[in-house]
Amino acid sequence: MSIVTTKKSSYDLFNPTEDHLSLRQSVASFAERELDDQAKENDETESFNEILFKRLGSELGIFGITVPEEDGGHGLDPLASVIIHEEMSRFDPGFTLSYLAHEVLFVNNFFYSSNPSQRSRYLSKVITGEWIGGMGMTEPGAGTDVLGMATHAVKKGDRYIINGVKQYITNGSVGQVFVLYTKLEKNAKKMTSFVIESSYKGFSVGKKEEKMGMRSSPTTQLVFEDMEVPEENLLGEENGAITHMMRNLEIERVTLAAQSLGIARRCVDIMCDYTVRHREAFGKKLMEFGQIQRLVAESYADYQAARALVYQVASELGPDVRNSLGAASAKLVATQMAERVSRNAIQVLGGYGYCREYPVERLHRDAILLSIGGGTNEAMQKNIASDLKKLWSE
Repeated sequence: MSIVTTKKSSYDLFNPTEDHLSLRQSVASFAERELDDQAKENDETESFNEILFKRLGSELGIFGITVPEEDGGHGLDPLASVIIHEEMSRFDPGFTLSYLAHEVLFVNNFFYSSNPSQRSRYLSKVITGEWIGGMGMTEPGAGTDVLGMATHAVKKGDRYIINGVKQYITNGSVGQVFVLYTKLEKNAKKMTSFVIESSYKGFSVGKKEEKMGMRSSPTTQLVFEDMEVPEENLLGEENGAITHMMRNLEIERVTLAAQSLGIARRCVDIMCDYTVRHREAFGKKLMEFGQIQRLVAESYADYQAARALVYQVASELGPDVRNSLGAASAKLVATQMAERVSRNAIQVLGGYGYCREYPVERLHRDAILLSIGGGTNEAMQKNIASDLKKLWSE
């Protein structure tokens, strides 16, 4: 049993069309059947389930969700992407993070930044799952301050020569293709992006990170030593990548927020099952105690409030529709909520919550990453204040 049903009302913010409802049902069924059982082992061994990942394309068919149908995708919207990330994150947020890196950070980003020739070379490979994608932006010395990046490209004849290091790259060790952000001039306030392949001369994978959470998703450095990239792999125009990056950041932030929703939803489900059906103290079910009621009730209410915000923002996003204020707000609210709710779940389950018999301790560890990735929550606060200042200065 789950706190969320898929019943369709006259208007349903969370399943606005039959296509959205059908997508939710198929992903939820697949995720519960296939993701749940393997999540614990891959967390403990820090292993990426590549065989299962490929099945997301070959069997479930959820790559290319936001790519138009005429280009081989599903022609759906960011809300559809939010549905997928919420449903999958109920069972394995780490595995879902690798999906986000492939589907949002590469596929969606690449499609809306590329030309027809580039799409013809790469799109079918990543939509079928033949190739796994990712994105290279963060560096050892440049995270939130993205314009502080040091990776640079120099044009030589019909190629660009790229040198630098990218840090904390999801799918870094398993990906074949990446969107890469660089500078053409070291101190410039502009960026240039390329699509690169792991087979290129000068490309190598650096150290794999040992992480607190999201352990079933590989995170590595990418190292470029005189890496040669054909000029036809330039995405858009030189020094024009900031527009691409900012557009994609908004769907990235709402899908990270959706991962927070999935974590919180699973935690509330576990709390209800444990306190209503199983655990007793002093001759009463645990849910009969006021202290437990407060933790469960506040968790449920926080989840529902955050969910409404995330879906409302996602419903208004599109390739040509920007909403920096909404995306930052959704990420800030949802990620903070998931940390509170997962921590509440540990407290409600007591010793069982702290041990690995139940997944709430893993979900709590996974939740913490979401307030860091895609722009830290401190950056979200800064962005929200900046956008509000602009609105009130008009």
